[in-house]
Amino acid sequence: MEQKAGFAHLFSREPDLCGKDEYLEKRQNSLADRLKAGSHEAAAELVDIYYEQVYLFMRRLGHSCQVSEDLTQESFLQAWQHVGQLRSGKALNSWLYRIAGNVSKLYWRRHKGSDTVSIEGIDEPDGNEVEYDRIEQDEQLSELKNAVARLPIKLRQAVVLHYMQHLTIAEAAEAAGIREGTFKSRLNRALKALKRQVI
Repeated sequence: MEQKAGFAHLFSREPDLCGKDEYLEKRQNSLADRLKAGSHEAAAELVDIYYEQVYLFMRRLGHSCQVSEDLTQESFLQAWQHVGQLRSGKALNSWLYRIAGNVSKLYWRRHKGSDTVSIEGIDEPDGNEVEYDRIEQDEQLSELKNAVARLPIKLRQAVVLHYMQHLTIAEAAEAAGIREGTFKSRLNRALKALKRQVI
């Protein structure tokens, strides 16, 4: 049972390969500048780059497929309407996730009593592991995803932003619209709750 305690490896990040982070930062800065200048091509590029990420974010927050598509589109519409609030390319991720998070919160407020949808089947791990290990890991991941879906929305959002959307603590805190210390506290409470549910 001890192997279930350390489940962060299931949401692991890939290392920076050949200056990938530097390239992405330059691309984000360029995109942010063009967005602020009102470029429709930049808006289309923003959608091309982030549509799948925002859609998966919505699914991971417990929205159905159709609702996730609608909320993803609403997020990009809101992003275009509030492009003046974008500070720099470095803040592009957290700015967009903050908008998407707010769109999701507004949906939940308007649809109180709606059940969350299981996040089963989203982002199943790939790998060349021995079949037995893969099945065991799939079972653990399935159990963990169900536990994440049962978390209160603020705690679920913390887990999704940091571990599933791969934002840093600073980016995730900004996306959630809270201070880093508050975000770390939520993340800690979420991880404790997940350990109680999964172990």
